[in-house]
Amino acid sequence: MHFRATLAALLFVAAAPLTAIADTPVQPAASSVGSYTDAVQELAIEALSHLGIRYRWGGESRETGLDCSGLVRNVFRNAIGLDLPRTAAEMAAVGDRIKRSELQPGDLVFFNTMRRAFSHVGIYLGDGKFVHAPSSGGKVRVESMHVSYWSKRFNGGRRLLDDELAGGGLIAGAMLR
Repeated sequence: MHFRATLAALLFVAAAPLTAIADTPVQPAASSVGSYTDAVQELAIEALSHLGIRYRWGGESRETGLDCSGLVRNVFRNAIGLDLPRTAAEMAAVGDRIKRSELQPGDLVFFNTMRRAFSHVGIYLGDGKFVHAPSSGGKVRVESMHVSYWSKRFNGGRRLLDDELAGGGLIAGAMLR
């Protein structure tokens, strides 16, 4: 439990991205997570617990490495029990489309990094920051969407948590395990 508290403190102090959580309406969410705010916090804590894990193309585990979609799948499954599709492009078909100006912590952010739309995915943390598994030789890290490289390649966002859905709080199309 001390590990989670440390990660939460790191999230709020160092990355400072989740200030918007306090303004987010409460909703029922999946599994044992009690509200929208709880779900977003669990996602952020789980995502930050992956910092430093090495990138591996096609990777799906903390032990052997993760690619961008492997990271997102692990975080959503471990934090709120939500199983997502395997690839970034498949994930882009799930949830509600949202504009950059509408992003909230917990939303998925997509980028064109391989000359095709939705070839990279990360999890938005708030304050213009997102967590992702970058590329070969890299490690899971937090970056700013305001950096020119990411800003030019942004394809859009998807919201998987919905504060208006009754009894589950998940956008249709996503499967619970």
